[in-house]
Amino acid sequence: MTFDKSGYFFIALLILAFLGFWQSYFSKFVTGINDTSFYFHFHAVMMVLWVSLLIIQPILVRNKKLHLHKRLGKLSYILMPVMLLSVLLILHSALNAVPPDKISFDMMLFPFRDFWLLIIAFVIAIRYRQNVQIHARAMIITGLVFIEPALFRFFNHMIFKDMGPVAAFAAMFLILSLLTTLVVLERKQKSGRWLFPSFLVIDIIVYSILIFEIPLTFLDPVARWFAALPLT
Repeated sequence: MTFDKSGYFFIALLILAFLGFWQSYFSKFVTGINDTSFYFHFHAVMMVLWVSLLIIQPILVRNKKLHLHKRLGKLSYILMPVMLLSVLLILHSALNAVPPDKISFDMMLFPFRDFWLLIIAFVIAIRYRQNVQIHARAMIITGLVFIEPALFRFFNHMIFKDMGPVAAFAAMFLILSLLTTLVVLERKQKSGRWLFPSFLVIDIIVYSILIFEIPLTFLDPVARWFAALPLT
C-alpha cells in the first residue's frame, strides 16, 4: 500500500474537527463569547499545524518534492514536543476545574492514551524514516489520534443531539471499523503491517475499560499527583 494520497484524508479530518468543535469552540469566534482558556487555543493551534503537516507531506512525496519533504519534516522535531506540551496543559487545566477529592484516572484515560500514542508513533516514524512503509504508517497514526475527539463531538452535537452514550458508541464503532478496514486492506503487506493492528488492539483495550467500567482506582493517585503539579 502507498499513502501518497493520505493528505486528502487529513483535509477531511480538519473539516470534521471544525464541525465537531463548532458548538463548543469555533462558534464563539462568531458570537464574541471569549470564555475559552488559553490552553485550549494553544492546543487547537498545535493540532491544526500538525494535521496541516500531515496534509502537505504526502502531497510533496506525490509530486516528487522529496528534498522539500525532508526539510519540512525537520519541523516535526519542534512541532511534536510543543503539541505534546499542549496536550498536558489542556488536560491539567481541565483537572483544575475538578475538586481534588473527585479527581480520578478515568478522567484522563483518553488523553493519557493519546499522549503516549503520539510519542510512540512519532519515535517509530523518526527511527524508520528511511523505511517508507513504516514511516508513513506511524505518521498517519499520529493523525488518527485526533479523529476520536472530533468524531465524538460531531456525533454528539450534530447527529445524535446530546445523546452522549449513543454518540460515543457510534464514534467508537466507526473508529474500530476504520482501523479494521486498514488492517484487512494491508493483510498482504510485508513491511509495517504491525502498526495498524497494534493501534487497533490499544483502542479495543481502552474502549473495553470504558464500556465495561473496569475500575482503575489504583491509578487515581497518579491523576491527583499530576493535577497537583504547578502547570496551569
